[in-house]
Amino acid sequence: MPDARVEAAIEHWGPRMIQNGVDYNDFVRTTARTHTWADWLPEWNRTADEHAERAAREEDDGHPLTAGQAWRSAAVDRHFGKFVWTLDADLAADATRRSVQEMGNALRLLDPTAERLTAEVDGAPLAANLRRPPGAERPPLVVLVPGLDSTKEEFFFLEQAFLDRGMATVSVDGPGQGETGVRLPIRHDYETGIAPLLDVVTARADLDPERIGLVGVSLGGYYAPRVAAYEPRVRAAVGISGPYRWVDLWDDLPQLTRDTFTVKSGGGSDDDGRARAAALDLTGVCERIEVPALYVTGALDRLIPWQQTQAQADHTPMGEFVCYPEGNHGASNLPSVARPMIADWMADHLAGR
Repeated sequence: MPDARVEAAIEHWGPRMIQNGVDYNDFVRTTARTHTWADWLPEWNRTADEHAERAAREEDDGHPLTAGQAWRSAAVDRHFGKFVWTLDADLAADATRRSVQEMGNALRLLDPTAERLTAEVDGAPLAANLRRPPGAERPPLVVLVPGLDSTKEEFFFLEQAFLDRGMATVSVDGPGQGETGVRLPIRHDYETGIAPLLDVVTARADLDPERIGLVGVSLGGYYAPRVAAYEPRVRAAVGISGPYRWVDLWDDLPQLTRDTFTVKSGGGSDDDGRARAAALDLTGVCERIEVPALYVTGALDRLIPWQQTQAQADHTPMGEFVCYPEGNHGASNLPSVARPMIADWMADHLAGR
């Protein structure tokens, strides 16, 4: 019988893992042999290593598509091994490094338009992955913002929803996220991380700087409206299952989530985490948003209650609210419904419709 933290991870995040690229069979066999929380990252590393070894063989044998898909599986499996795992900082950091390399290999083989971008925030590098729709001249751009425990390596299939509709994507690891988070802790003023990235992309001749959208997931659903309120280059924003006041949820959050926030925000105790959580507050912020904003969630969200996301919409002048009655956190159990709707909404608004 797995321990409570393993069971919580399976219960809370299973649908999300599968919709973002973890093969269902990998999920079943890896979680079946994971009996303690200490085993979680090592067992997912084991599964990821199998994909990475196969990817290297297939690439050597001249099968780039098969190799790219295997590299992608390795990257995503390894990411979900360390996403809320805080028991060994060095082991988690190594998993982050390897996941980044593996997704880089995947993009090199699967998407010839893909490009790694960097910007500088507080003297530290911020990393992002740019992808472009083939053949499009100066397409609009959608910035994809992770949450507390997601990273740019999680977004391959989310990116595809926008690429299929003629929009470029740039998935970012901001402060406290992925490889950037190794150097920079979580910040409530996330716009300070996005502004340097927008400086980079708006200087390019192959993207349209007048049509930039922003999509954030989970805690990224807090970051997205925060950025839209303070960054005038954003023309439309989507927040998915984001909180209005993060600290209001603290006592009811899973311990894994509280631990992850505490560590990634630079705290040393649960009380530190709570104090830092209080800064993530959209009171008086959403009212500043002058562009269309869509807020999406599920009524069955047990991590961030739907009322928190509705409050974001209620306080945004051009806010729209969509709540799926059968949807969970991030509507991750409804990818065939929610993702096309969000991508269509963004395409319409960046096209001026």
